[in-house]
Amino acid sequence: MDYLLPIRDRVLDNAQLRPGDIVLDVGAGDGLLAFGAVERVRPRGLVVLSDISEDLVDHARSIAIELGVADEMAFLVAGAEALDVIDSASVDAVTTRSVLIYVADKEIAFSEFGRVLRPGGRLSIFEPINSYFPVSIDEFWGFEARSVRDLVEKVFEYEGWLPPRSLDDPMLNLRDEDLVQLAERTGFREIRLDLDVVVRPSDWVISWDQLLDVAPNPNAHTVGEALEGALTPEERERLTAHVRPLVDAGMAVWRSAEAFLTATK
Repeated sequence: MDYLLPIRDRVLDNAQLRPGDIVLDVGAGDGLLAFGAVERVRPRGLVVLSDISEDLVDHARSIAIELGVADEMAFLVAGAEALDVIDSASVDAVTTRSVLIYVADKEIAFSEFGRVLRPGGRLSIFEPINSYFPVSIDEFWGFEARSVRDLVEKVFEYEGWLPPRSLDDPMLNLRDEDLVQLAERTGFREIRLDLDVVVRPSDWVISWDQLLDVAPNPNAHTVGEALEGALTPEERERLTAHVRPLVDAGMAVWRSAEAFLTATK
């Protein structure tokens, strides 16, 4: 939450929410943005929480009931590319967090964002730009791995993180300039994109066992599962012998590129 809450606040600040606004949070998950928006649109505002997962929507509805804010929200099962349950020109703001990296046809998603917004409506998006740092088999999750790069290559191929498979992966082929171009083609005006790029030493993971349980996204294997699927027992032992001491010593390099896009219809 130390990482996520500043992102939530920045996305909501960029959306310029006002009392009485109707907000559509697309791909809301368990409602990080949506619940933060409720306080900002009071009184008489409405936050519409949508997600492609019915289970997540039901979970978010349960949280809303517990928090006593269900009457100030609506809950919809819908994907970013198919918001037809939302009337055209019916919402004041659309927000998303890490949604487009899961969407294959991002142009259709932008078209839907534009369709549901009223004239003067605001779009506020956060997306990690995974393509900013090309995948390198000289590193394994930020840890130096040149002496076992042949094994890292096998793991990354198993995960689909290397060409040619990676070229069609929505999580890996999104560039920050794509967001601007998509917004322009959709007809948005006053477009702004802020790209935050960070490279720094990091102890984001401090034990080998912890790393094995990490999955980069809900669709991916954990590190342990990827090693199990890609490598023989002997290969896993060799990779572990090199990388584990670096992990246990917290000797990673953290690289991130994150885009905040705002646009007005």
